[in-house]
Amino acid sequence: MPWTAPPASRPGNPDVRKLLACLFLFMPTLSHAWWNDDWNFRKEIALDLTPAGGDIAATATDVPVLLRLSIANFGYFGDVKPDGSDFRVIAGDDKTPLKFHVERFDAANQMAFIWVKVPQLTGGVNTEKIFLYYGNPNAPAAADAAGTFDANQALVLHLSETAGNPADTTAFANPVATSSAELSSASLIGGGAVFAGANSITVPSSASLRLVPAKGLTLSAWLRVDAEQAEAHLLSLVDGPRAMVLGVIGLSAFASLADGTSPPATVQSATSLTAGQWHHLAVAAGNGRIALFVDGVEVGSSPATIPEIAGVLTVGAGAGGANFLVGAVDEVQASTLARAPEWIRAQARSQGPDALLVGYGDDAQREGEDVSYLKVTMQNVTVDGWVVIVILAIMFVISTLIMISKAVMLGRVAKANKAFIKEFEKLRGDITRLDRAESDDDEGDEALGASAFLPGLDGKENTFRLSTLYRLYHHGVQELRSRTARSVGSAAVQSLSPQAMEAIKATMDASLVRMTQKLQSKMVLLTIAISGGPFLGLLGTVVGVMITFAAIAASGDVNVNSIAPGIAAALAATVAGLAVAIPALFGYNWLNTRIKEIVADMRVFVDEFVTRAAERYS
Repeated sequence: MPWTAPPASRPGNPDVRKLLACLFLFMPTLSHAWWNDDWNFRKEIALDLTPAGGDIAATATDVPVLLRLSIANFGYFGDVKPDGSDFRVIAGDDKTPLKFHVERFDAANQMAFIWVKVPQLTGGVNTEKIFLYYGNPNAPAAADAAGTFDANQALVLHLSETAGNPADTTAFANPVATSSAELSSASLIGGGAVFAGANSITVPSSASLRLVPAKGLTLSAWLRVDAEQAEAHLLSLVDGPRAMVLGVIGLSAFASLADGTSPPATVQSATSLTAGQWHHLAVAAGNGRIALFVDGVEVGSSPATIPEIAGVLTVGAGAGGANFLVGAVDEVQASTLARAPEWIRAQARSQGPDALLVGYGDDAQREGEDVSYLKVTMQNVTVDGWVVIVILAIMFVISTLIMISKAVMLGRVAKANKAFIKEFEKLRGDITRLDRAESDDDEGDEALGASAFLPGLDGKENTFRLSTLYRLYHHGVQELRSRTARSVGSAAVQSLSPQAMEAIKATMDASLVRMTQKLQSKMVLLTIAISGGPFLGLLGTVVGVMITFAAIAASGDVNVNSIAPGIAAALAATVAGLAVAIPALFGYNWLNTRIKEIVADMRVFVDEFVTRAAERYS
């Protein structure tokens, strides 16, 4: 009988009771906000057993679930220790550490495969979750490969070794006697083995790896074949006439169990495997029957007498060097128990290319530290994106320096022109009085904006040599002096013909063109930044998006959270291109307007000078 509080101790107001109930509902949420403050980051991982996810109706216990991290769903490899030893997997209560181990951690290629033992998967729900913690540079290694699997798991060959024989990850550590298969780092999960029709892997008979009639046995592996097989054995446990086999005939999966006294019990799938694609095959023997599973779905079963088999387990071939397989194999497992269909389905739905059972949520940062979205974006930029961004940064620096130097130079030229024209307008009679015969004509033409001073009137200094109008004036005066003759001590001036005046104007026009070219020098670099910056940024974005989708295709995880970081990082290149082009565009237009104003003043001055010279010397 449920306990009830005495009437005197219970709140009499119904609203008070509702308020207290709400407070108690929120208390568990407030009590476990963060597992350990030594870890800076965590990733929420949802376990979806609904028909839209793993589609598992019954509850499964002690399931080793694969977490497949890649650039598509995890862009923070730089925040993890180089060997991945700071990973921790915590249950949904955010308190209980779970057993796990890392099969492969490759920060350079942004790839990780983490196995975690989930105590319970409640069938038909999508509310369960676990947390992956990371970001503690002082964390010791805590992976427990043997603890990731329950006591019924007798053999697990990840096949991720790069040399030597494959190793059993379970606590039983069943040795591999021989292995002639080619180990490949490019496989479904971390690494795998390739069988060419004459290769095999053998595990000798042991007390831990055998079929006991009272418990049963489950064998499973991932298989990819490119062509039909002539009864190829994927896994075979043989003890004399007693044998349990999982294999392929043509493109159909089959399983058989022979007790040595009666015809073997055989099951074959009605549908064919898809060539060139990975499929999860499993056979479970126990409770008086043998069942065949393809991709986590039971495709057939047959009554069978369950014998005791304590023999050699062969991968990729049958006993005695027959029934060789041609194809790729990954994740070979054996359980000394007839696993439940939901357990096998959970294996297939968490390990496969689609991995519908596992959903990767957002990454969170420990409270008290601000999340920098710009930092998150830049951490996801790929190498090709950085190459484009660096090139754009160089273009930005060059264009900025050009705009600053041009703005300073044009300002000084405009100021000098204003000062010169003020003095020129005061001239009456002799218009050559402002020119200094000792001035170096070549020096003034070499670089506009040179800081050379020319002695001015009344003993003051002026910056006429910075003036484009003075350069035109100086060239015009030189032409006048070369065409006029003065008698010694005489003030008479020889008159100039119309042809001479045209020649003087032509000389000044030529000087105007040369100085205009100098004023516009390096402006073409700004036009390159304006037009080329966005295209370079677009190139980086397109390549980044291609890499993101390729990573998604390789990992098999397709959701918004997996796509968003890569797309955001790819768009960073476009932002960089616009950051180069927009300032260059504004600067170019402003500088070009200033140059046009100076050139217009120069044209007006040429006409004014020639007119006054014609009046004086005609």
